[in-house]
Amino acid sequence: MSDGPVAFVLGGGGVLGAVEVGMLRALLEHGVTPDLIVGTSIGAVNGVLVAANPTPGVTERLAKVWASPEARAVYGDLPHRQLARVVRGGHLHSPKPLRDLLHRELGEATTFADLPVRFQCCAASIERSVEHWFDRGEVVPAVLASSAVPALLPPIVVGGEHYIDGGIVNSIPVGRAVELGAGTVFVLQVGRIDRPLTAPRHVLDVAKVAFEISRRHRYARELAAVPPTVDVHVLPTGGGSDRDDSPLAYRDLAAAARRIDRAYEASVAYLKENLR
Repeated sequence: MSDGPVAFVLGGGGVLGAVEVGMLRALLEHGVTPDLIVGTSIGAVNGVLVAANPTPGVTERLAKVWASPEARAVYGDLPHRQLARVVRGGHLHSPKPLRDLLHRELGEATTFADLPVRFQCCAASIERSVEHWFDRGEVVPAVLASSAVPALLPPIVVGGEHYIDGGIVNSIPVGRAVELGAGTVFVLQVGRIDRPLTAPRHVLDVAKVAFEISRRHRYARELAAVPPTVDVHVLPTGGGSDRDDSPLAYRDLAAAARRIDRAYEASVAYLKENLR
């Protein structure tokens, strides 16, 4: 690895974010610990828990969180309550289950300054229409803002400003890690960018394809702009054929354990080959 801080970059991707747990387990067991963690959306959720406890044991806790009733509750509720939320506020789910989960897992680490590892997370400001990086103040509202998927969760108000999911503006923030001085960057992306895109055939596909083009374009541009003095390792997901492209796939947590195991095995092999 190059000289300089080691950064973990955790990208967004909903339920596919379970693969990041396998990657984290491989990294920490291999003796690779972060000096900096930057995350977006589900990557902010996974990342902040590692920033609070950067030991191999944290991945066991993460795996349990992903399989827990609390995780399922993040996108679960009675249909009539979901309908009422749509009518009142334009979103399906309450942020309370994720807020409660974060408070429970973080314990006394309530601010960014409390975290043993430097951590930042990205959200999109509605009022300013810009990418915003949270790096100080209370942690839980920042992570909620970073993971507030439009239509699924409501915008989060921080400092009088409304924020939504950071994946809208920066889904895999490699450039941020480089900007903050990282010498070695480990990219934990969920694998969606590796899948071929086809022209949309239905109205519901149009937004998905447009968002994927935007996501991939920025990631490719930032990856190409990394200085030669910075080592970048893009960890493998381990593949798999789980169906996750349906409109309701974000609620399917049943495949989380398989995704974690596949990513762990693939990442262990990668690290043995590339970090000797």
